[in-house]
Amino acid sequence: MNEYKNSNQNLINTTLPVGGEGVGAPSLIVKEEKNNSEEYSVGYFKRPNVLFFDVNETLLDLNMMKKSIGAALGDHPELMSLWFTTMLQYSLVTTVANQYHDFGTIGAAALQMVAHKNGIAITDQQAKDAVAQILSLPAHPEVKEALLLLKKEGFKLVAFTNSSNKAVETQLKYAGIHDLFDDVLSIEDVGKFKPHVDTYNWAAKKMGLKPNECMLIAAHGWDVAGANWAGWQTAFVSRPGQQLFPLANLPEINEENILLVAQKLISIPFQQF
Repeated sequence: MNEYKNSNQNLINTTLPVGGEGVGAPSLIVKEEKNNSEEYSVGYFKRPNVLFFDVNETLLDLNMMKKSIGAALGDHPELMSLWFTTMLQYSLVTTVANQYHDFGTIGAAALQMVAHKNGIAITDQQAKDAVAQILSLPAHPEVKEALLLLKKEGFKLVAFTNSSNKAVETQLKYAGIHDLFDDVLSIEDVGKFKPHVDTYNWAAKKMGLKPNECMLIAAHGWDVAGANWAGWQTAFVSRPGQQLFPLANLPEINEENILLVAQKLISIPFQQF
């Protein structure tokens, strides 16, 4: 198998005969380009029993957050990305050090770090107020339609987030999608942040599932990689600016938004093979 050129693979859903009996099964054809030539490989996947959705950026639109963080950083919205990656970095620092602070607390601390690094004065309260915007974000335009479609087709839907229990409840209710989920899981209950393998193992066990019966749907390459390494199936939502991790396995599904992911999923028959 050739090494993949980049993380934005062209994934095409199709069906191929299985076991020589002409039974249609879903497959992904992965297009690779190397030395100006194209090669194709085929992989099969089963229809997952339960769909786990990351929340921040996957379901919820962070544009209002960008304005809030940008204003706190002296009207520099371009620093939003640095703040978000710093927050993720220190959530993992606390995890590997066997410490735990909720995402909001780490987010405020990360904001102060970014401000200081860029010569911007910010108080503790200003940092907390700016980060609090994460509690009142709208869902991406296609999200509600996609969730309703998946529920209609019989999928079990679970929100699975690095936000605290209290925060995610507030977030999903504000976005008007809380009641569409069969369950809501926060890593607060395990005390470790995704993508630690223990978080995925805990979530699968919590829902009474084997890892290969789970699918994570997320807009972050690090989350998709973590779930895959934990034995889950994955779907990557390629929101603007987001990329897959080139050293991880490709996801079963790669689409631009959750509605396209949903349409791909409902095309998979329930039969196992």
